[in-house]
Amino acid sequence: MAIDDILRRAPNLDYHEETPSIDAEEFFKVIESRRSIRRFEPEPIPEAIFRRCLDAALSAPNSSNLQAWEFHWVRSAKKKQALAQACLLQPAAPTATELVVFVARTRTWKDMRARMLVELKRNELTPASAVAYYEKLIPLVMNQGPLGLVGLVKKLVLFVRGLKTPTPREPTSEHDLRVWAVKSCALACQNFMLALRASGYDSCPMEGFDSARVRRLLDLPADAVVTMVISAGKRARGGVYGPRIRFDSSLFIKEH
Repeated sequence: MAIDDILRRAPNLDYHEETPSIDAEEFFKVIESRRSIRRFEPEPIPEAIFRRCLDAALSAPNSSNLQAWEFHWVRSAKKKQALAQACLLQPAAPTATELVVFVARTRTWKDMRARMLVELKRNELTPASAVAYYEKLIPLVMNQGPLGLVGLVKKLVLFVRGLKTPTPREPTSEHDLRVWAVKSCALACQNFMLALRASGYDSCPMEGFDSARVRRLLDLPADAVVTMVISAGKRARGGVYGPRIRFDSSLFIKEH
């Protein structure tokens, strides 16, 4: 089966999922009331609710379902204190009742690919194109080779191919893989924060941290990219520093 066929031909599947009725106004209330909270009350988040919010993060869309993420829930008091220090002691960290480090992984794709193949082959109704996608296309796209040499060759081949036909250009380097993984991880972060808000709790996504200290604290492997640290809890008075500021939509929404 040609790679172009894998990408272009939709499988003929007799599969359908019913969608529940959703109150759109309630959804937009969640979106609009989510704020970055800088100070939290000491009230704990019930564990069952917090775990459900983490599960919601796992439901986020992600590239080829390779789930290139890890969520490090820091629970010990000693490590939480150290993590707050690594987050520069900005109030959102030491006042939070929970802290989660969202990490993107660039080298777990081989294991996730193997897991996907097991799941797909377990179902006799899985189309051949889906199996071929993971058997043939994923290794071709993701593998960069020793010292990135395979990626360099791919970059040249894709450039030449792209002169005549629309062609995906990335990933062809470790940098591209980092971008690829962080995009999926960031989607999980958003799911998590919205789930917290829908459950009556709040969060603050923090990018101001000492990544080297966070890596050492969590003993992260070489391919791990600390995407953000998210603090969570019950918002305290003064936890929002002011009204949300957004510029006119015409600056950002472009119609073609």
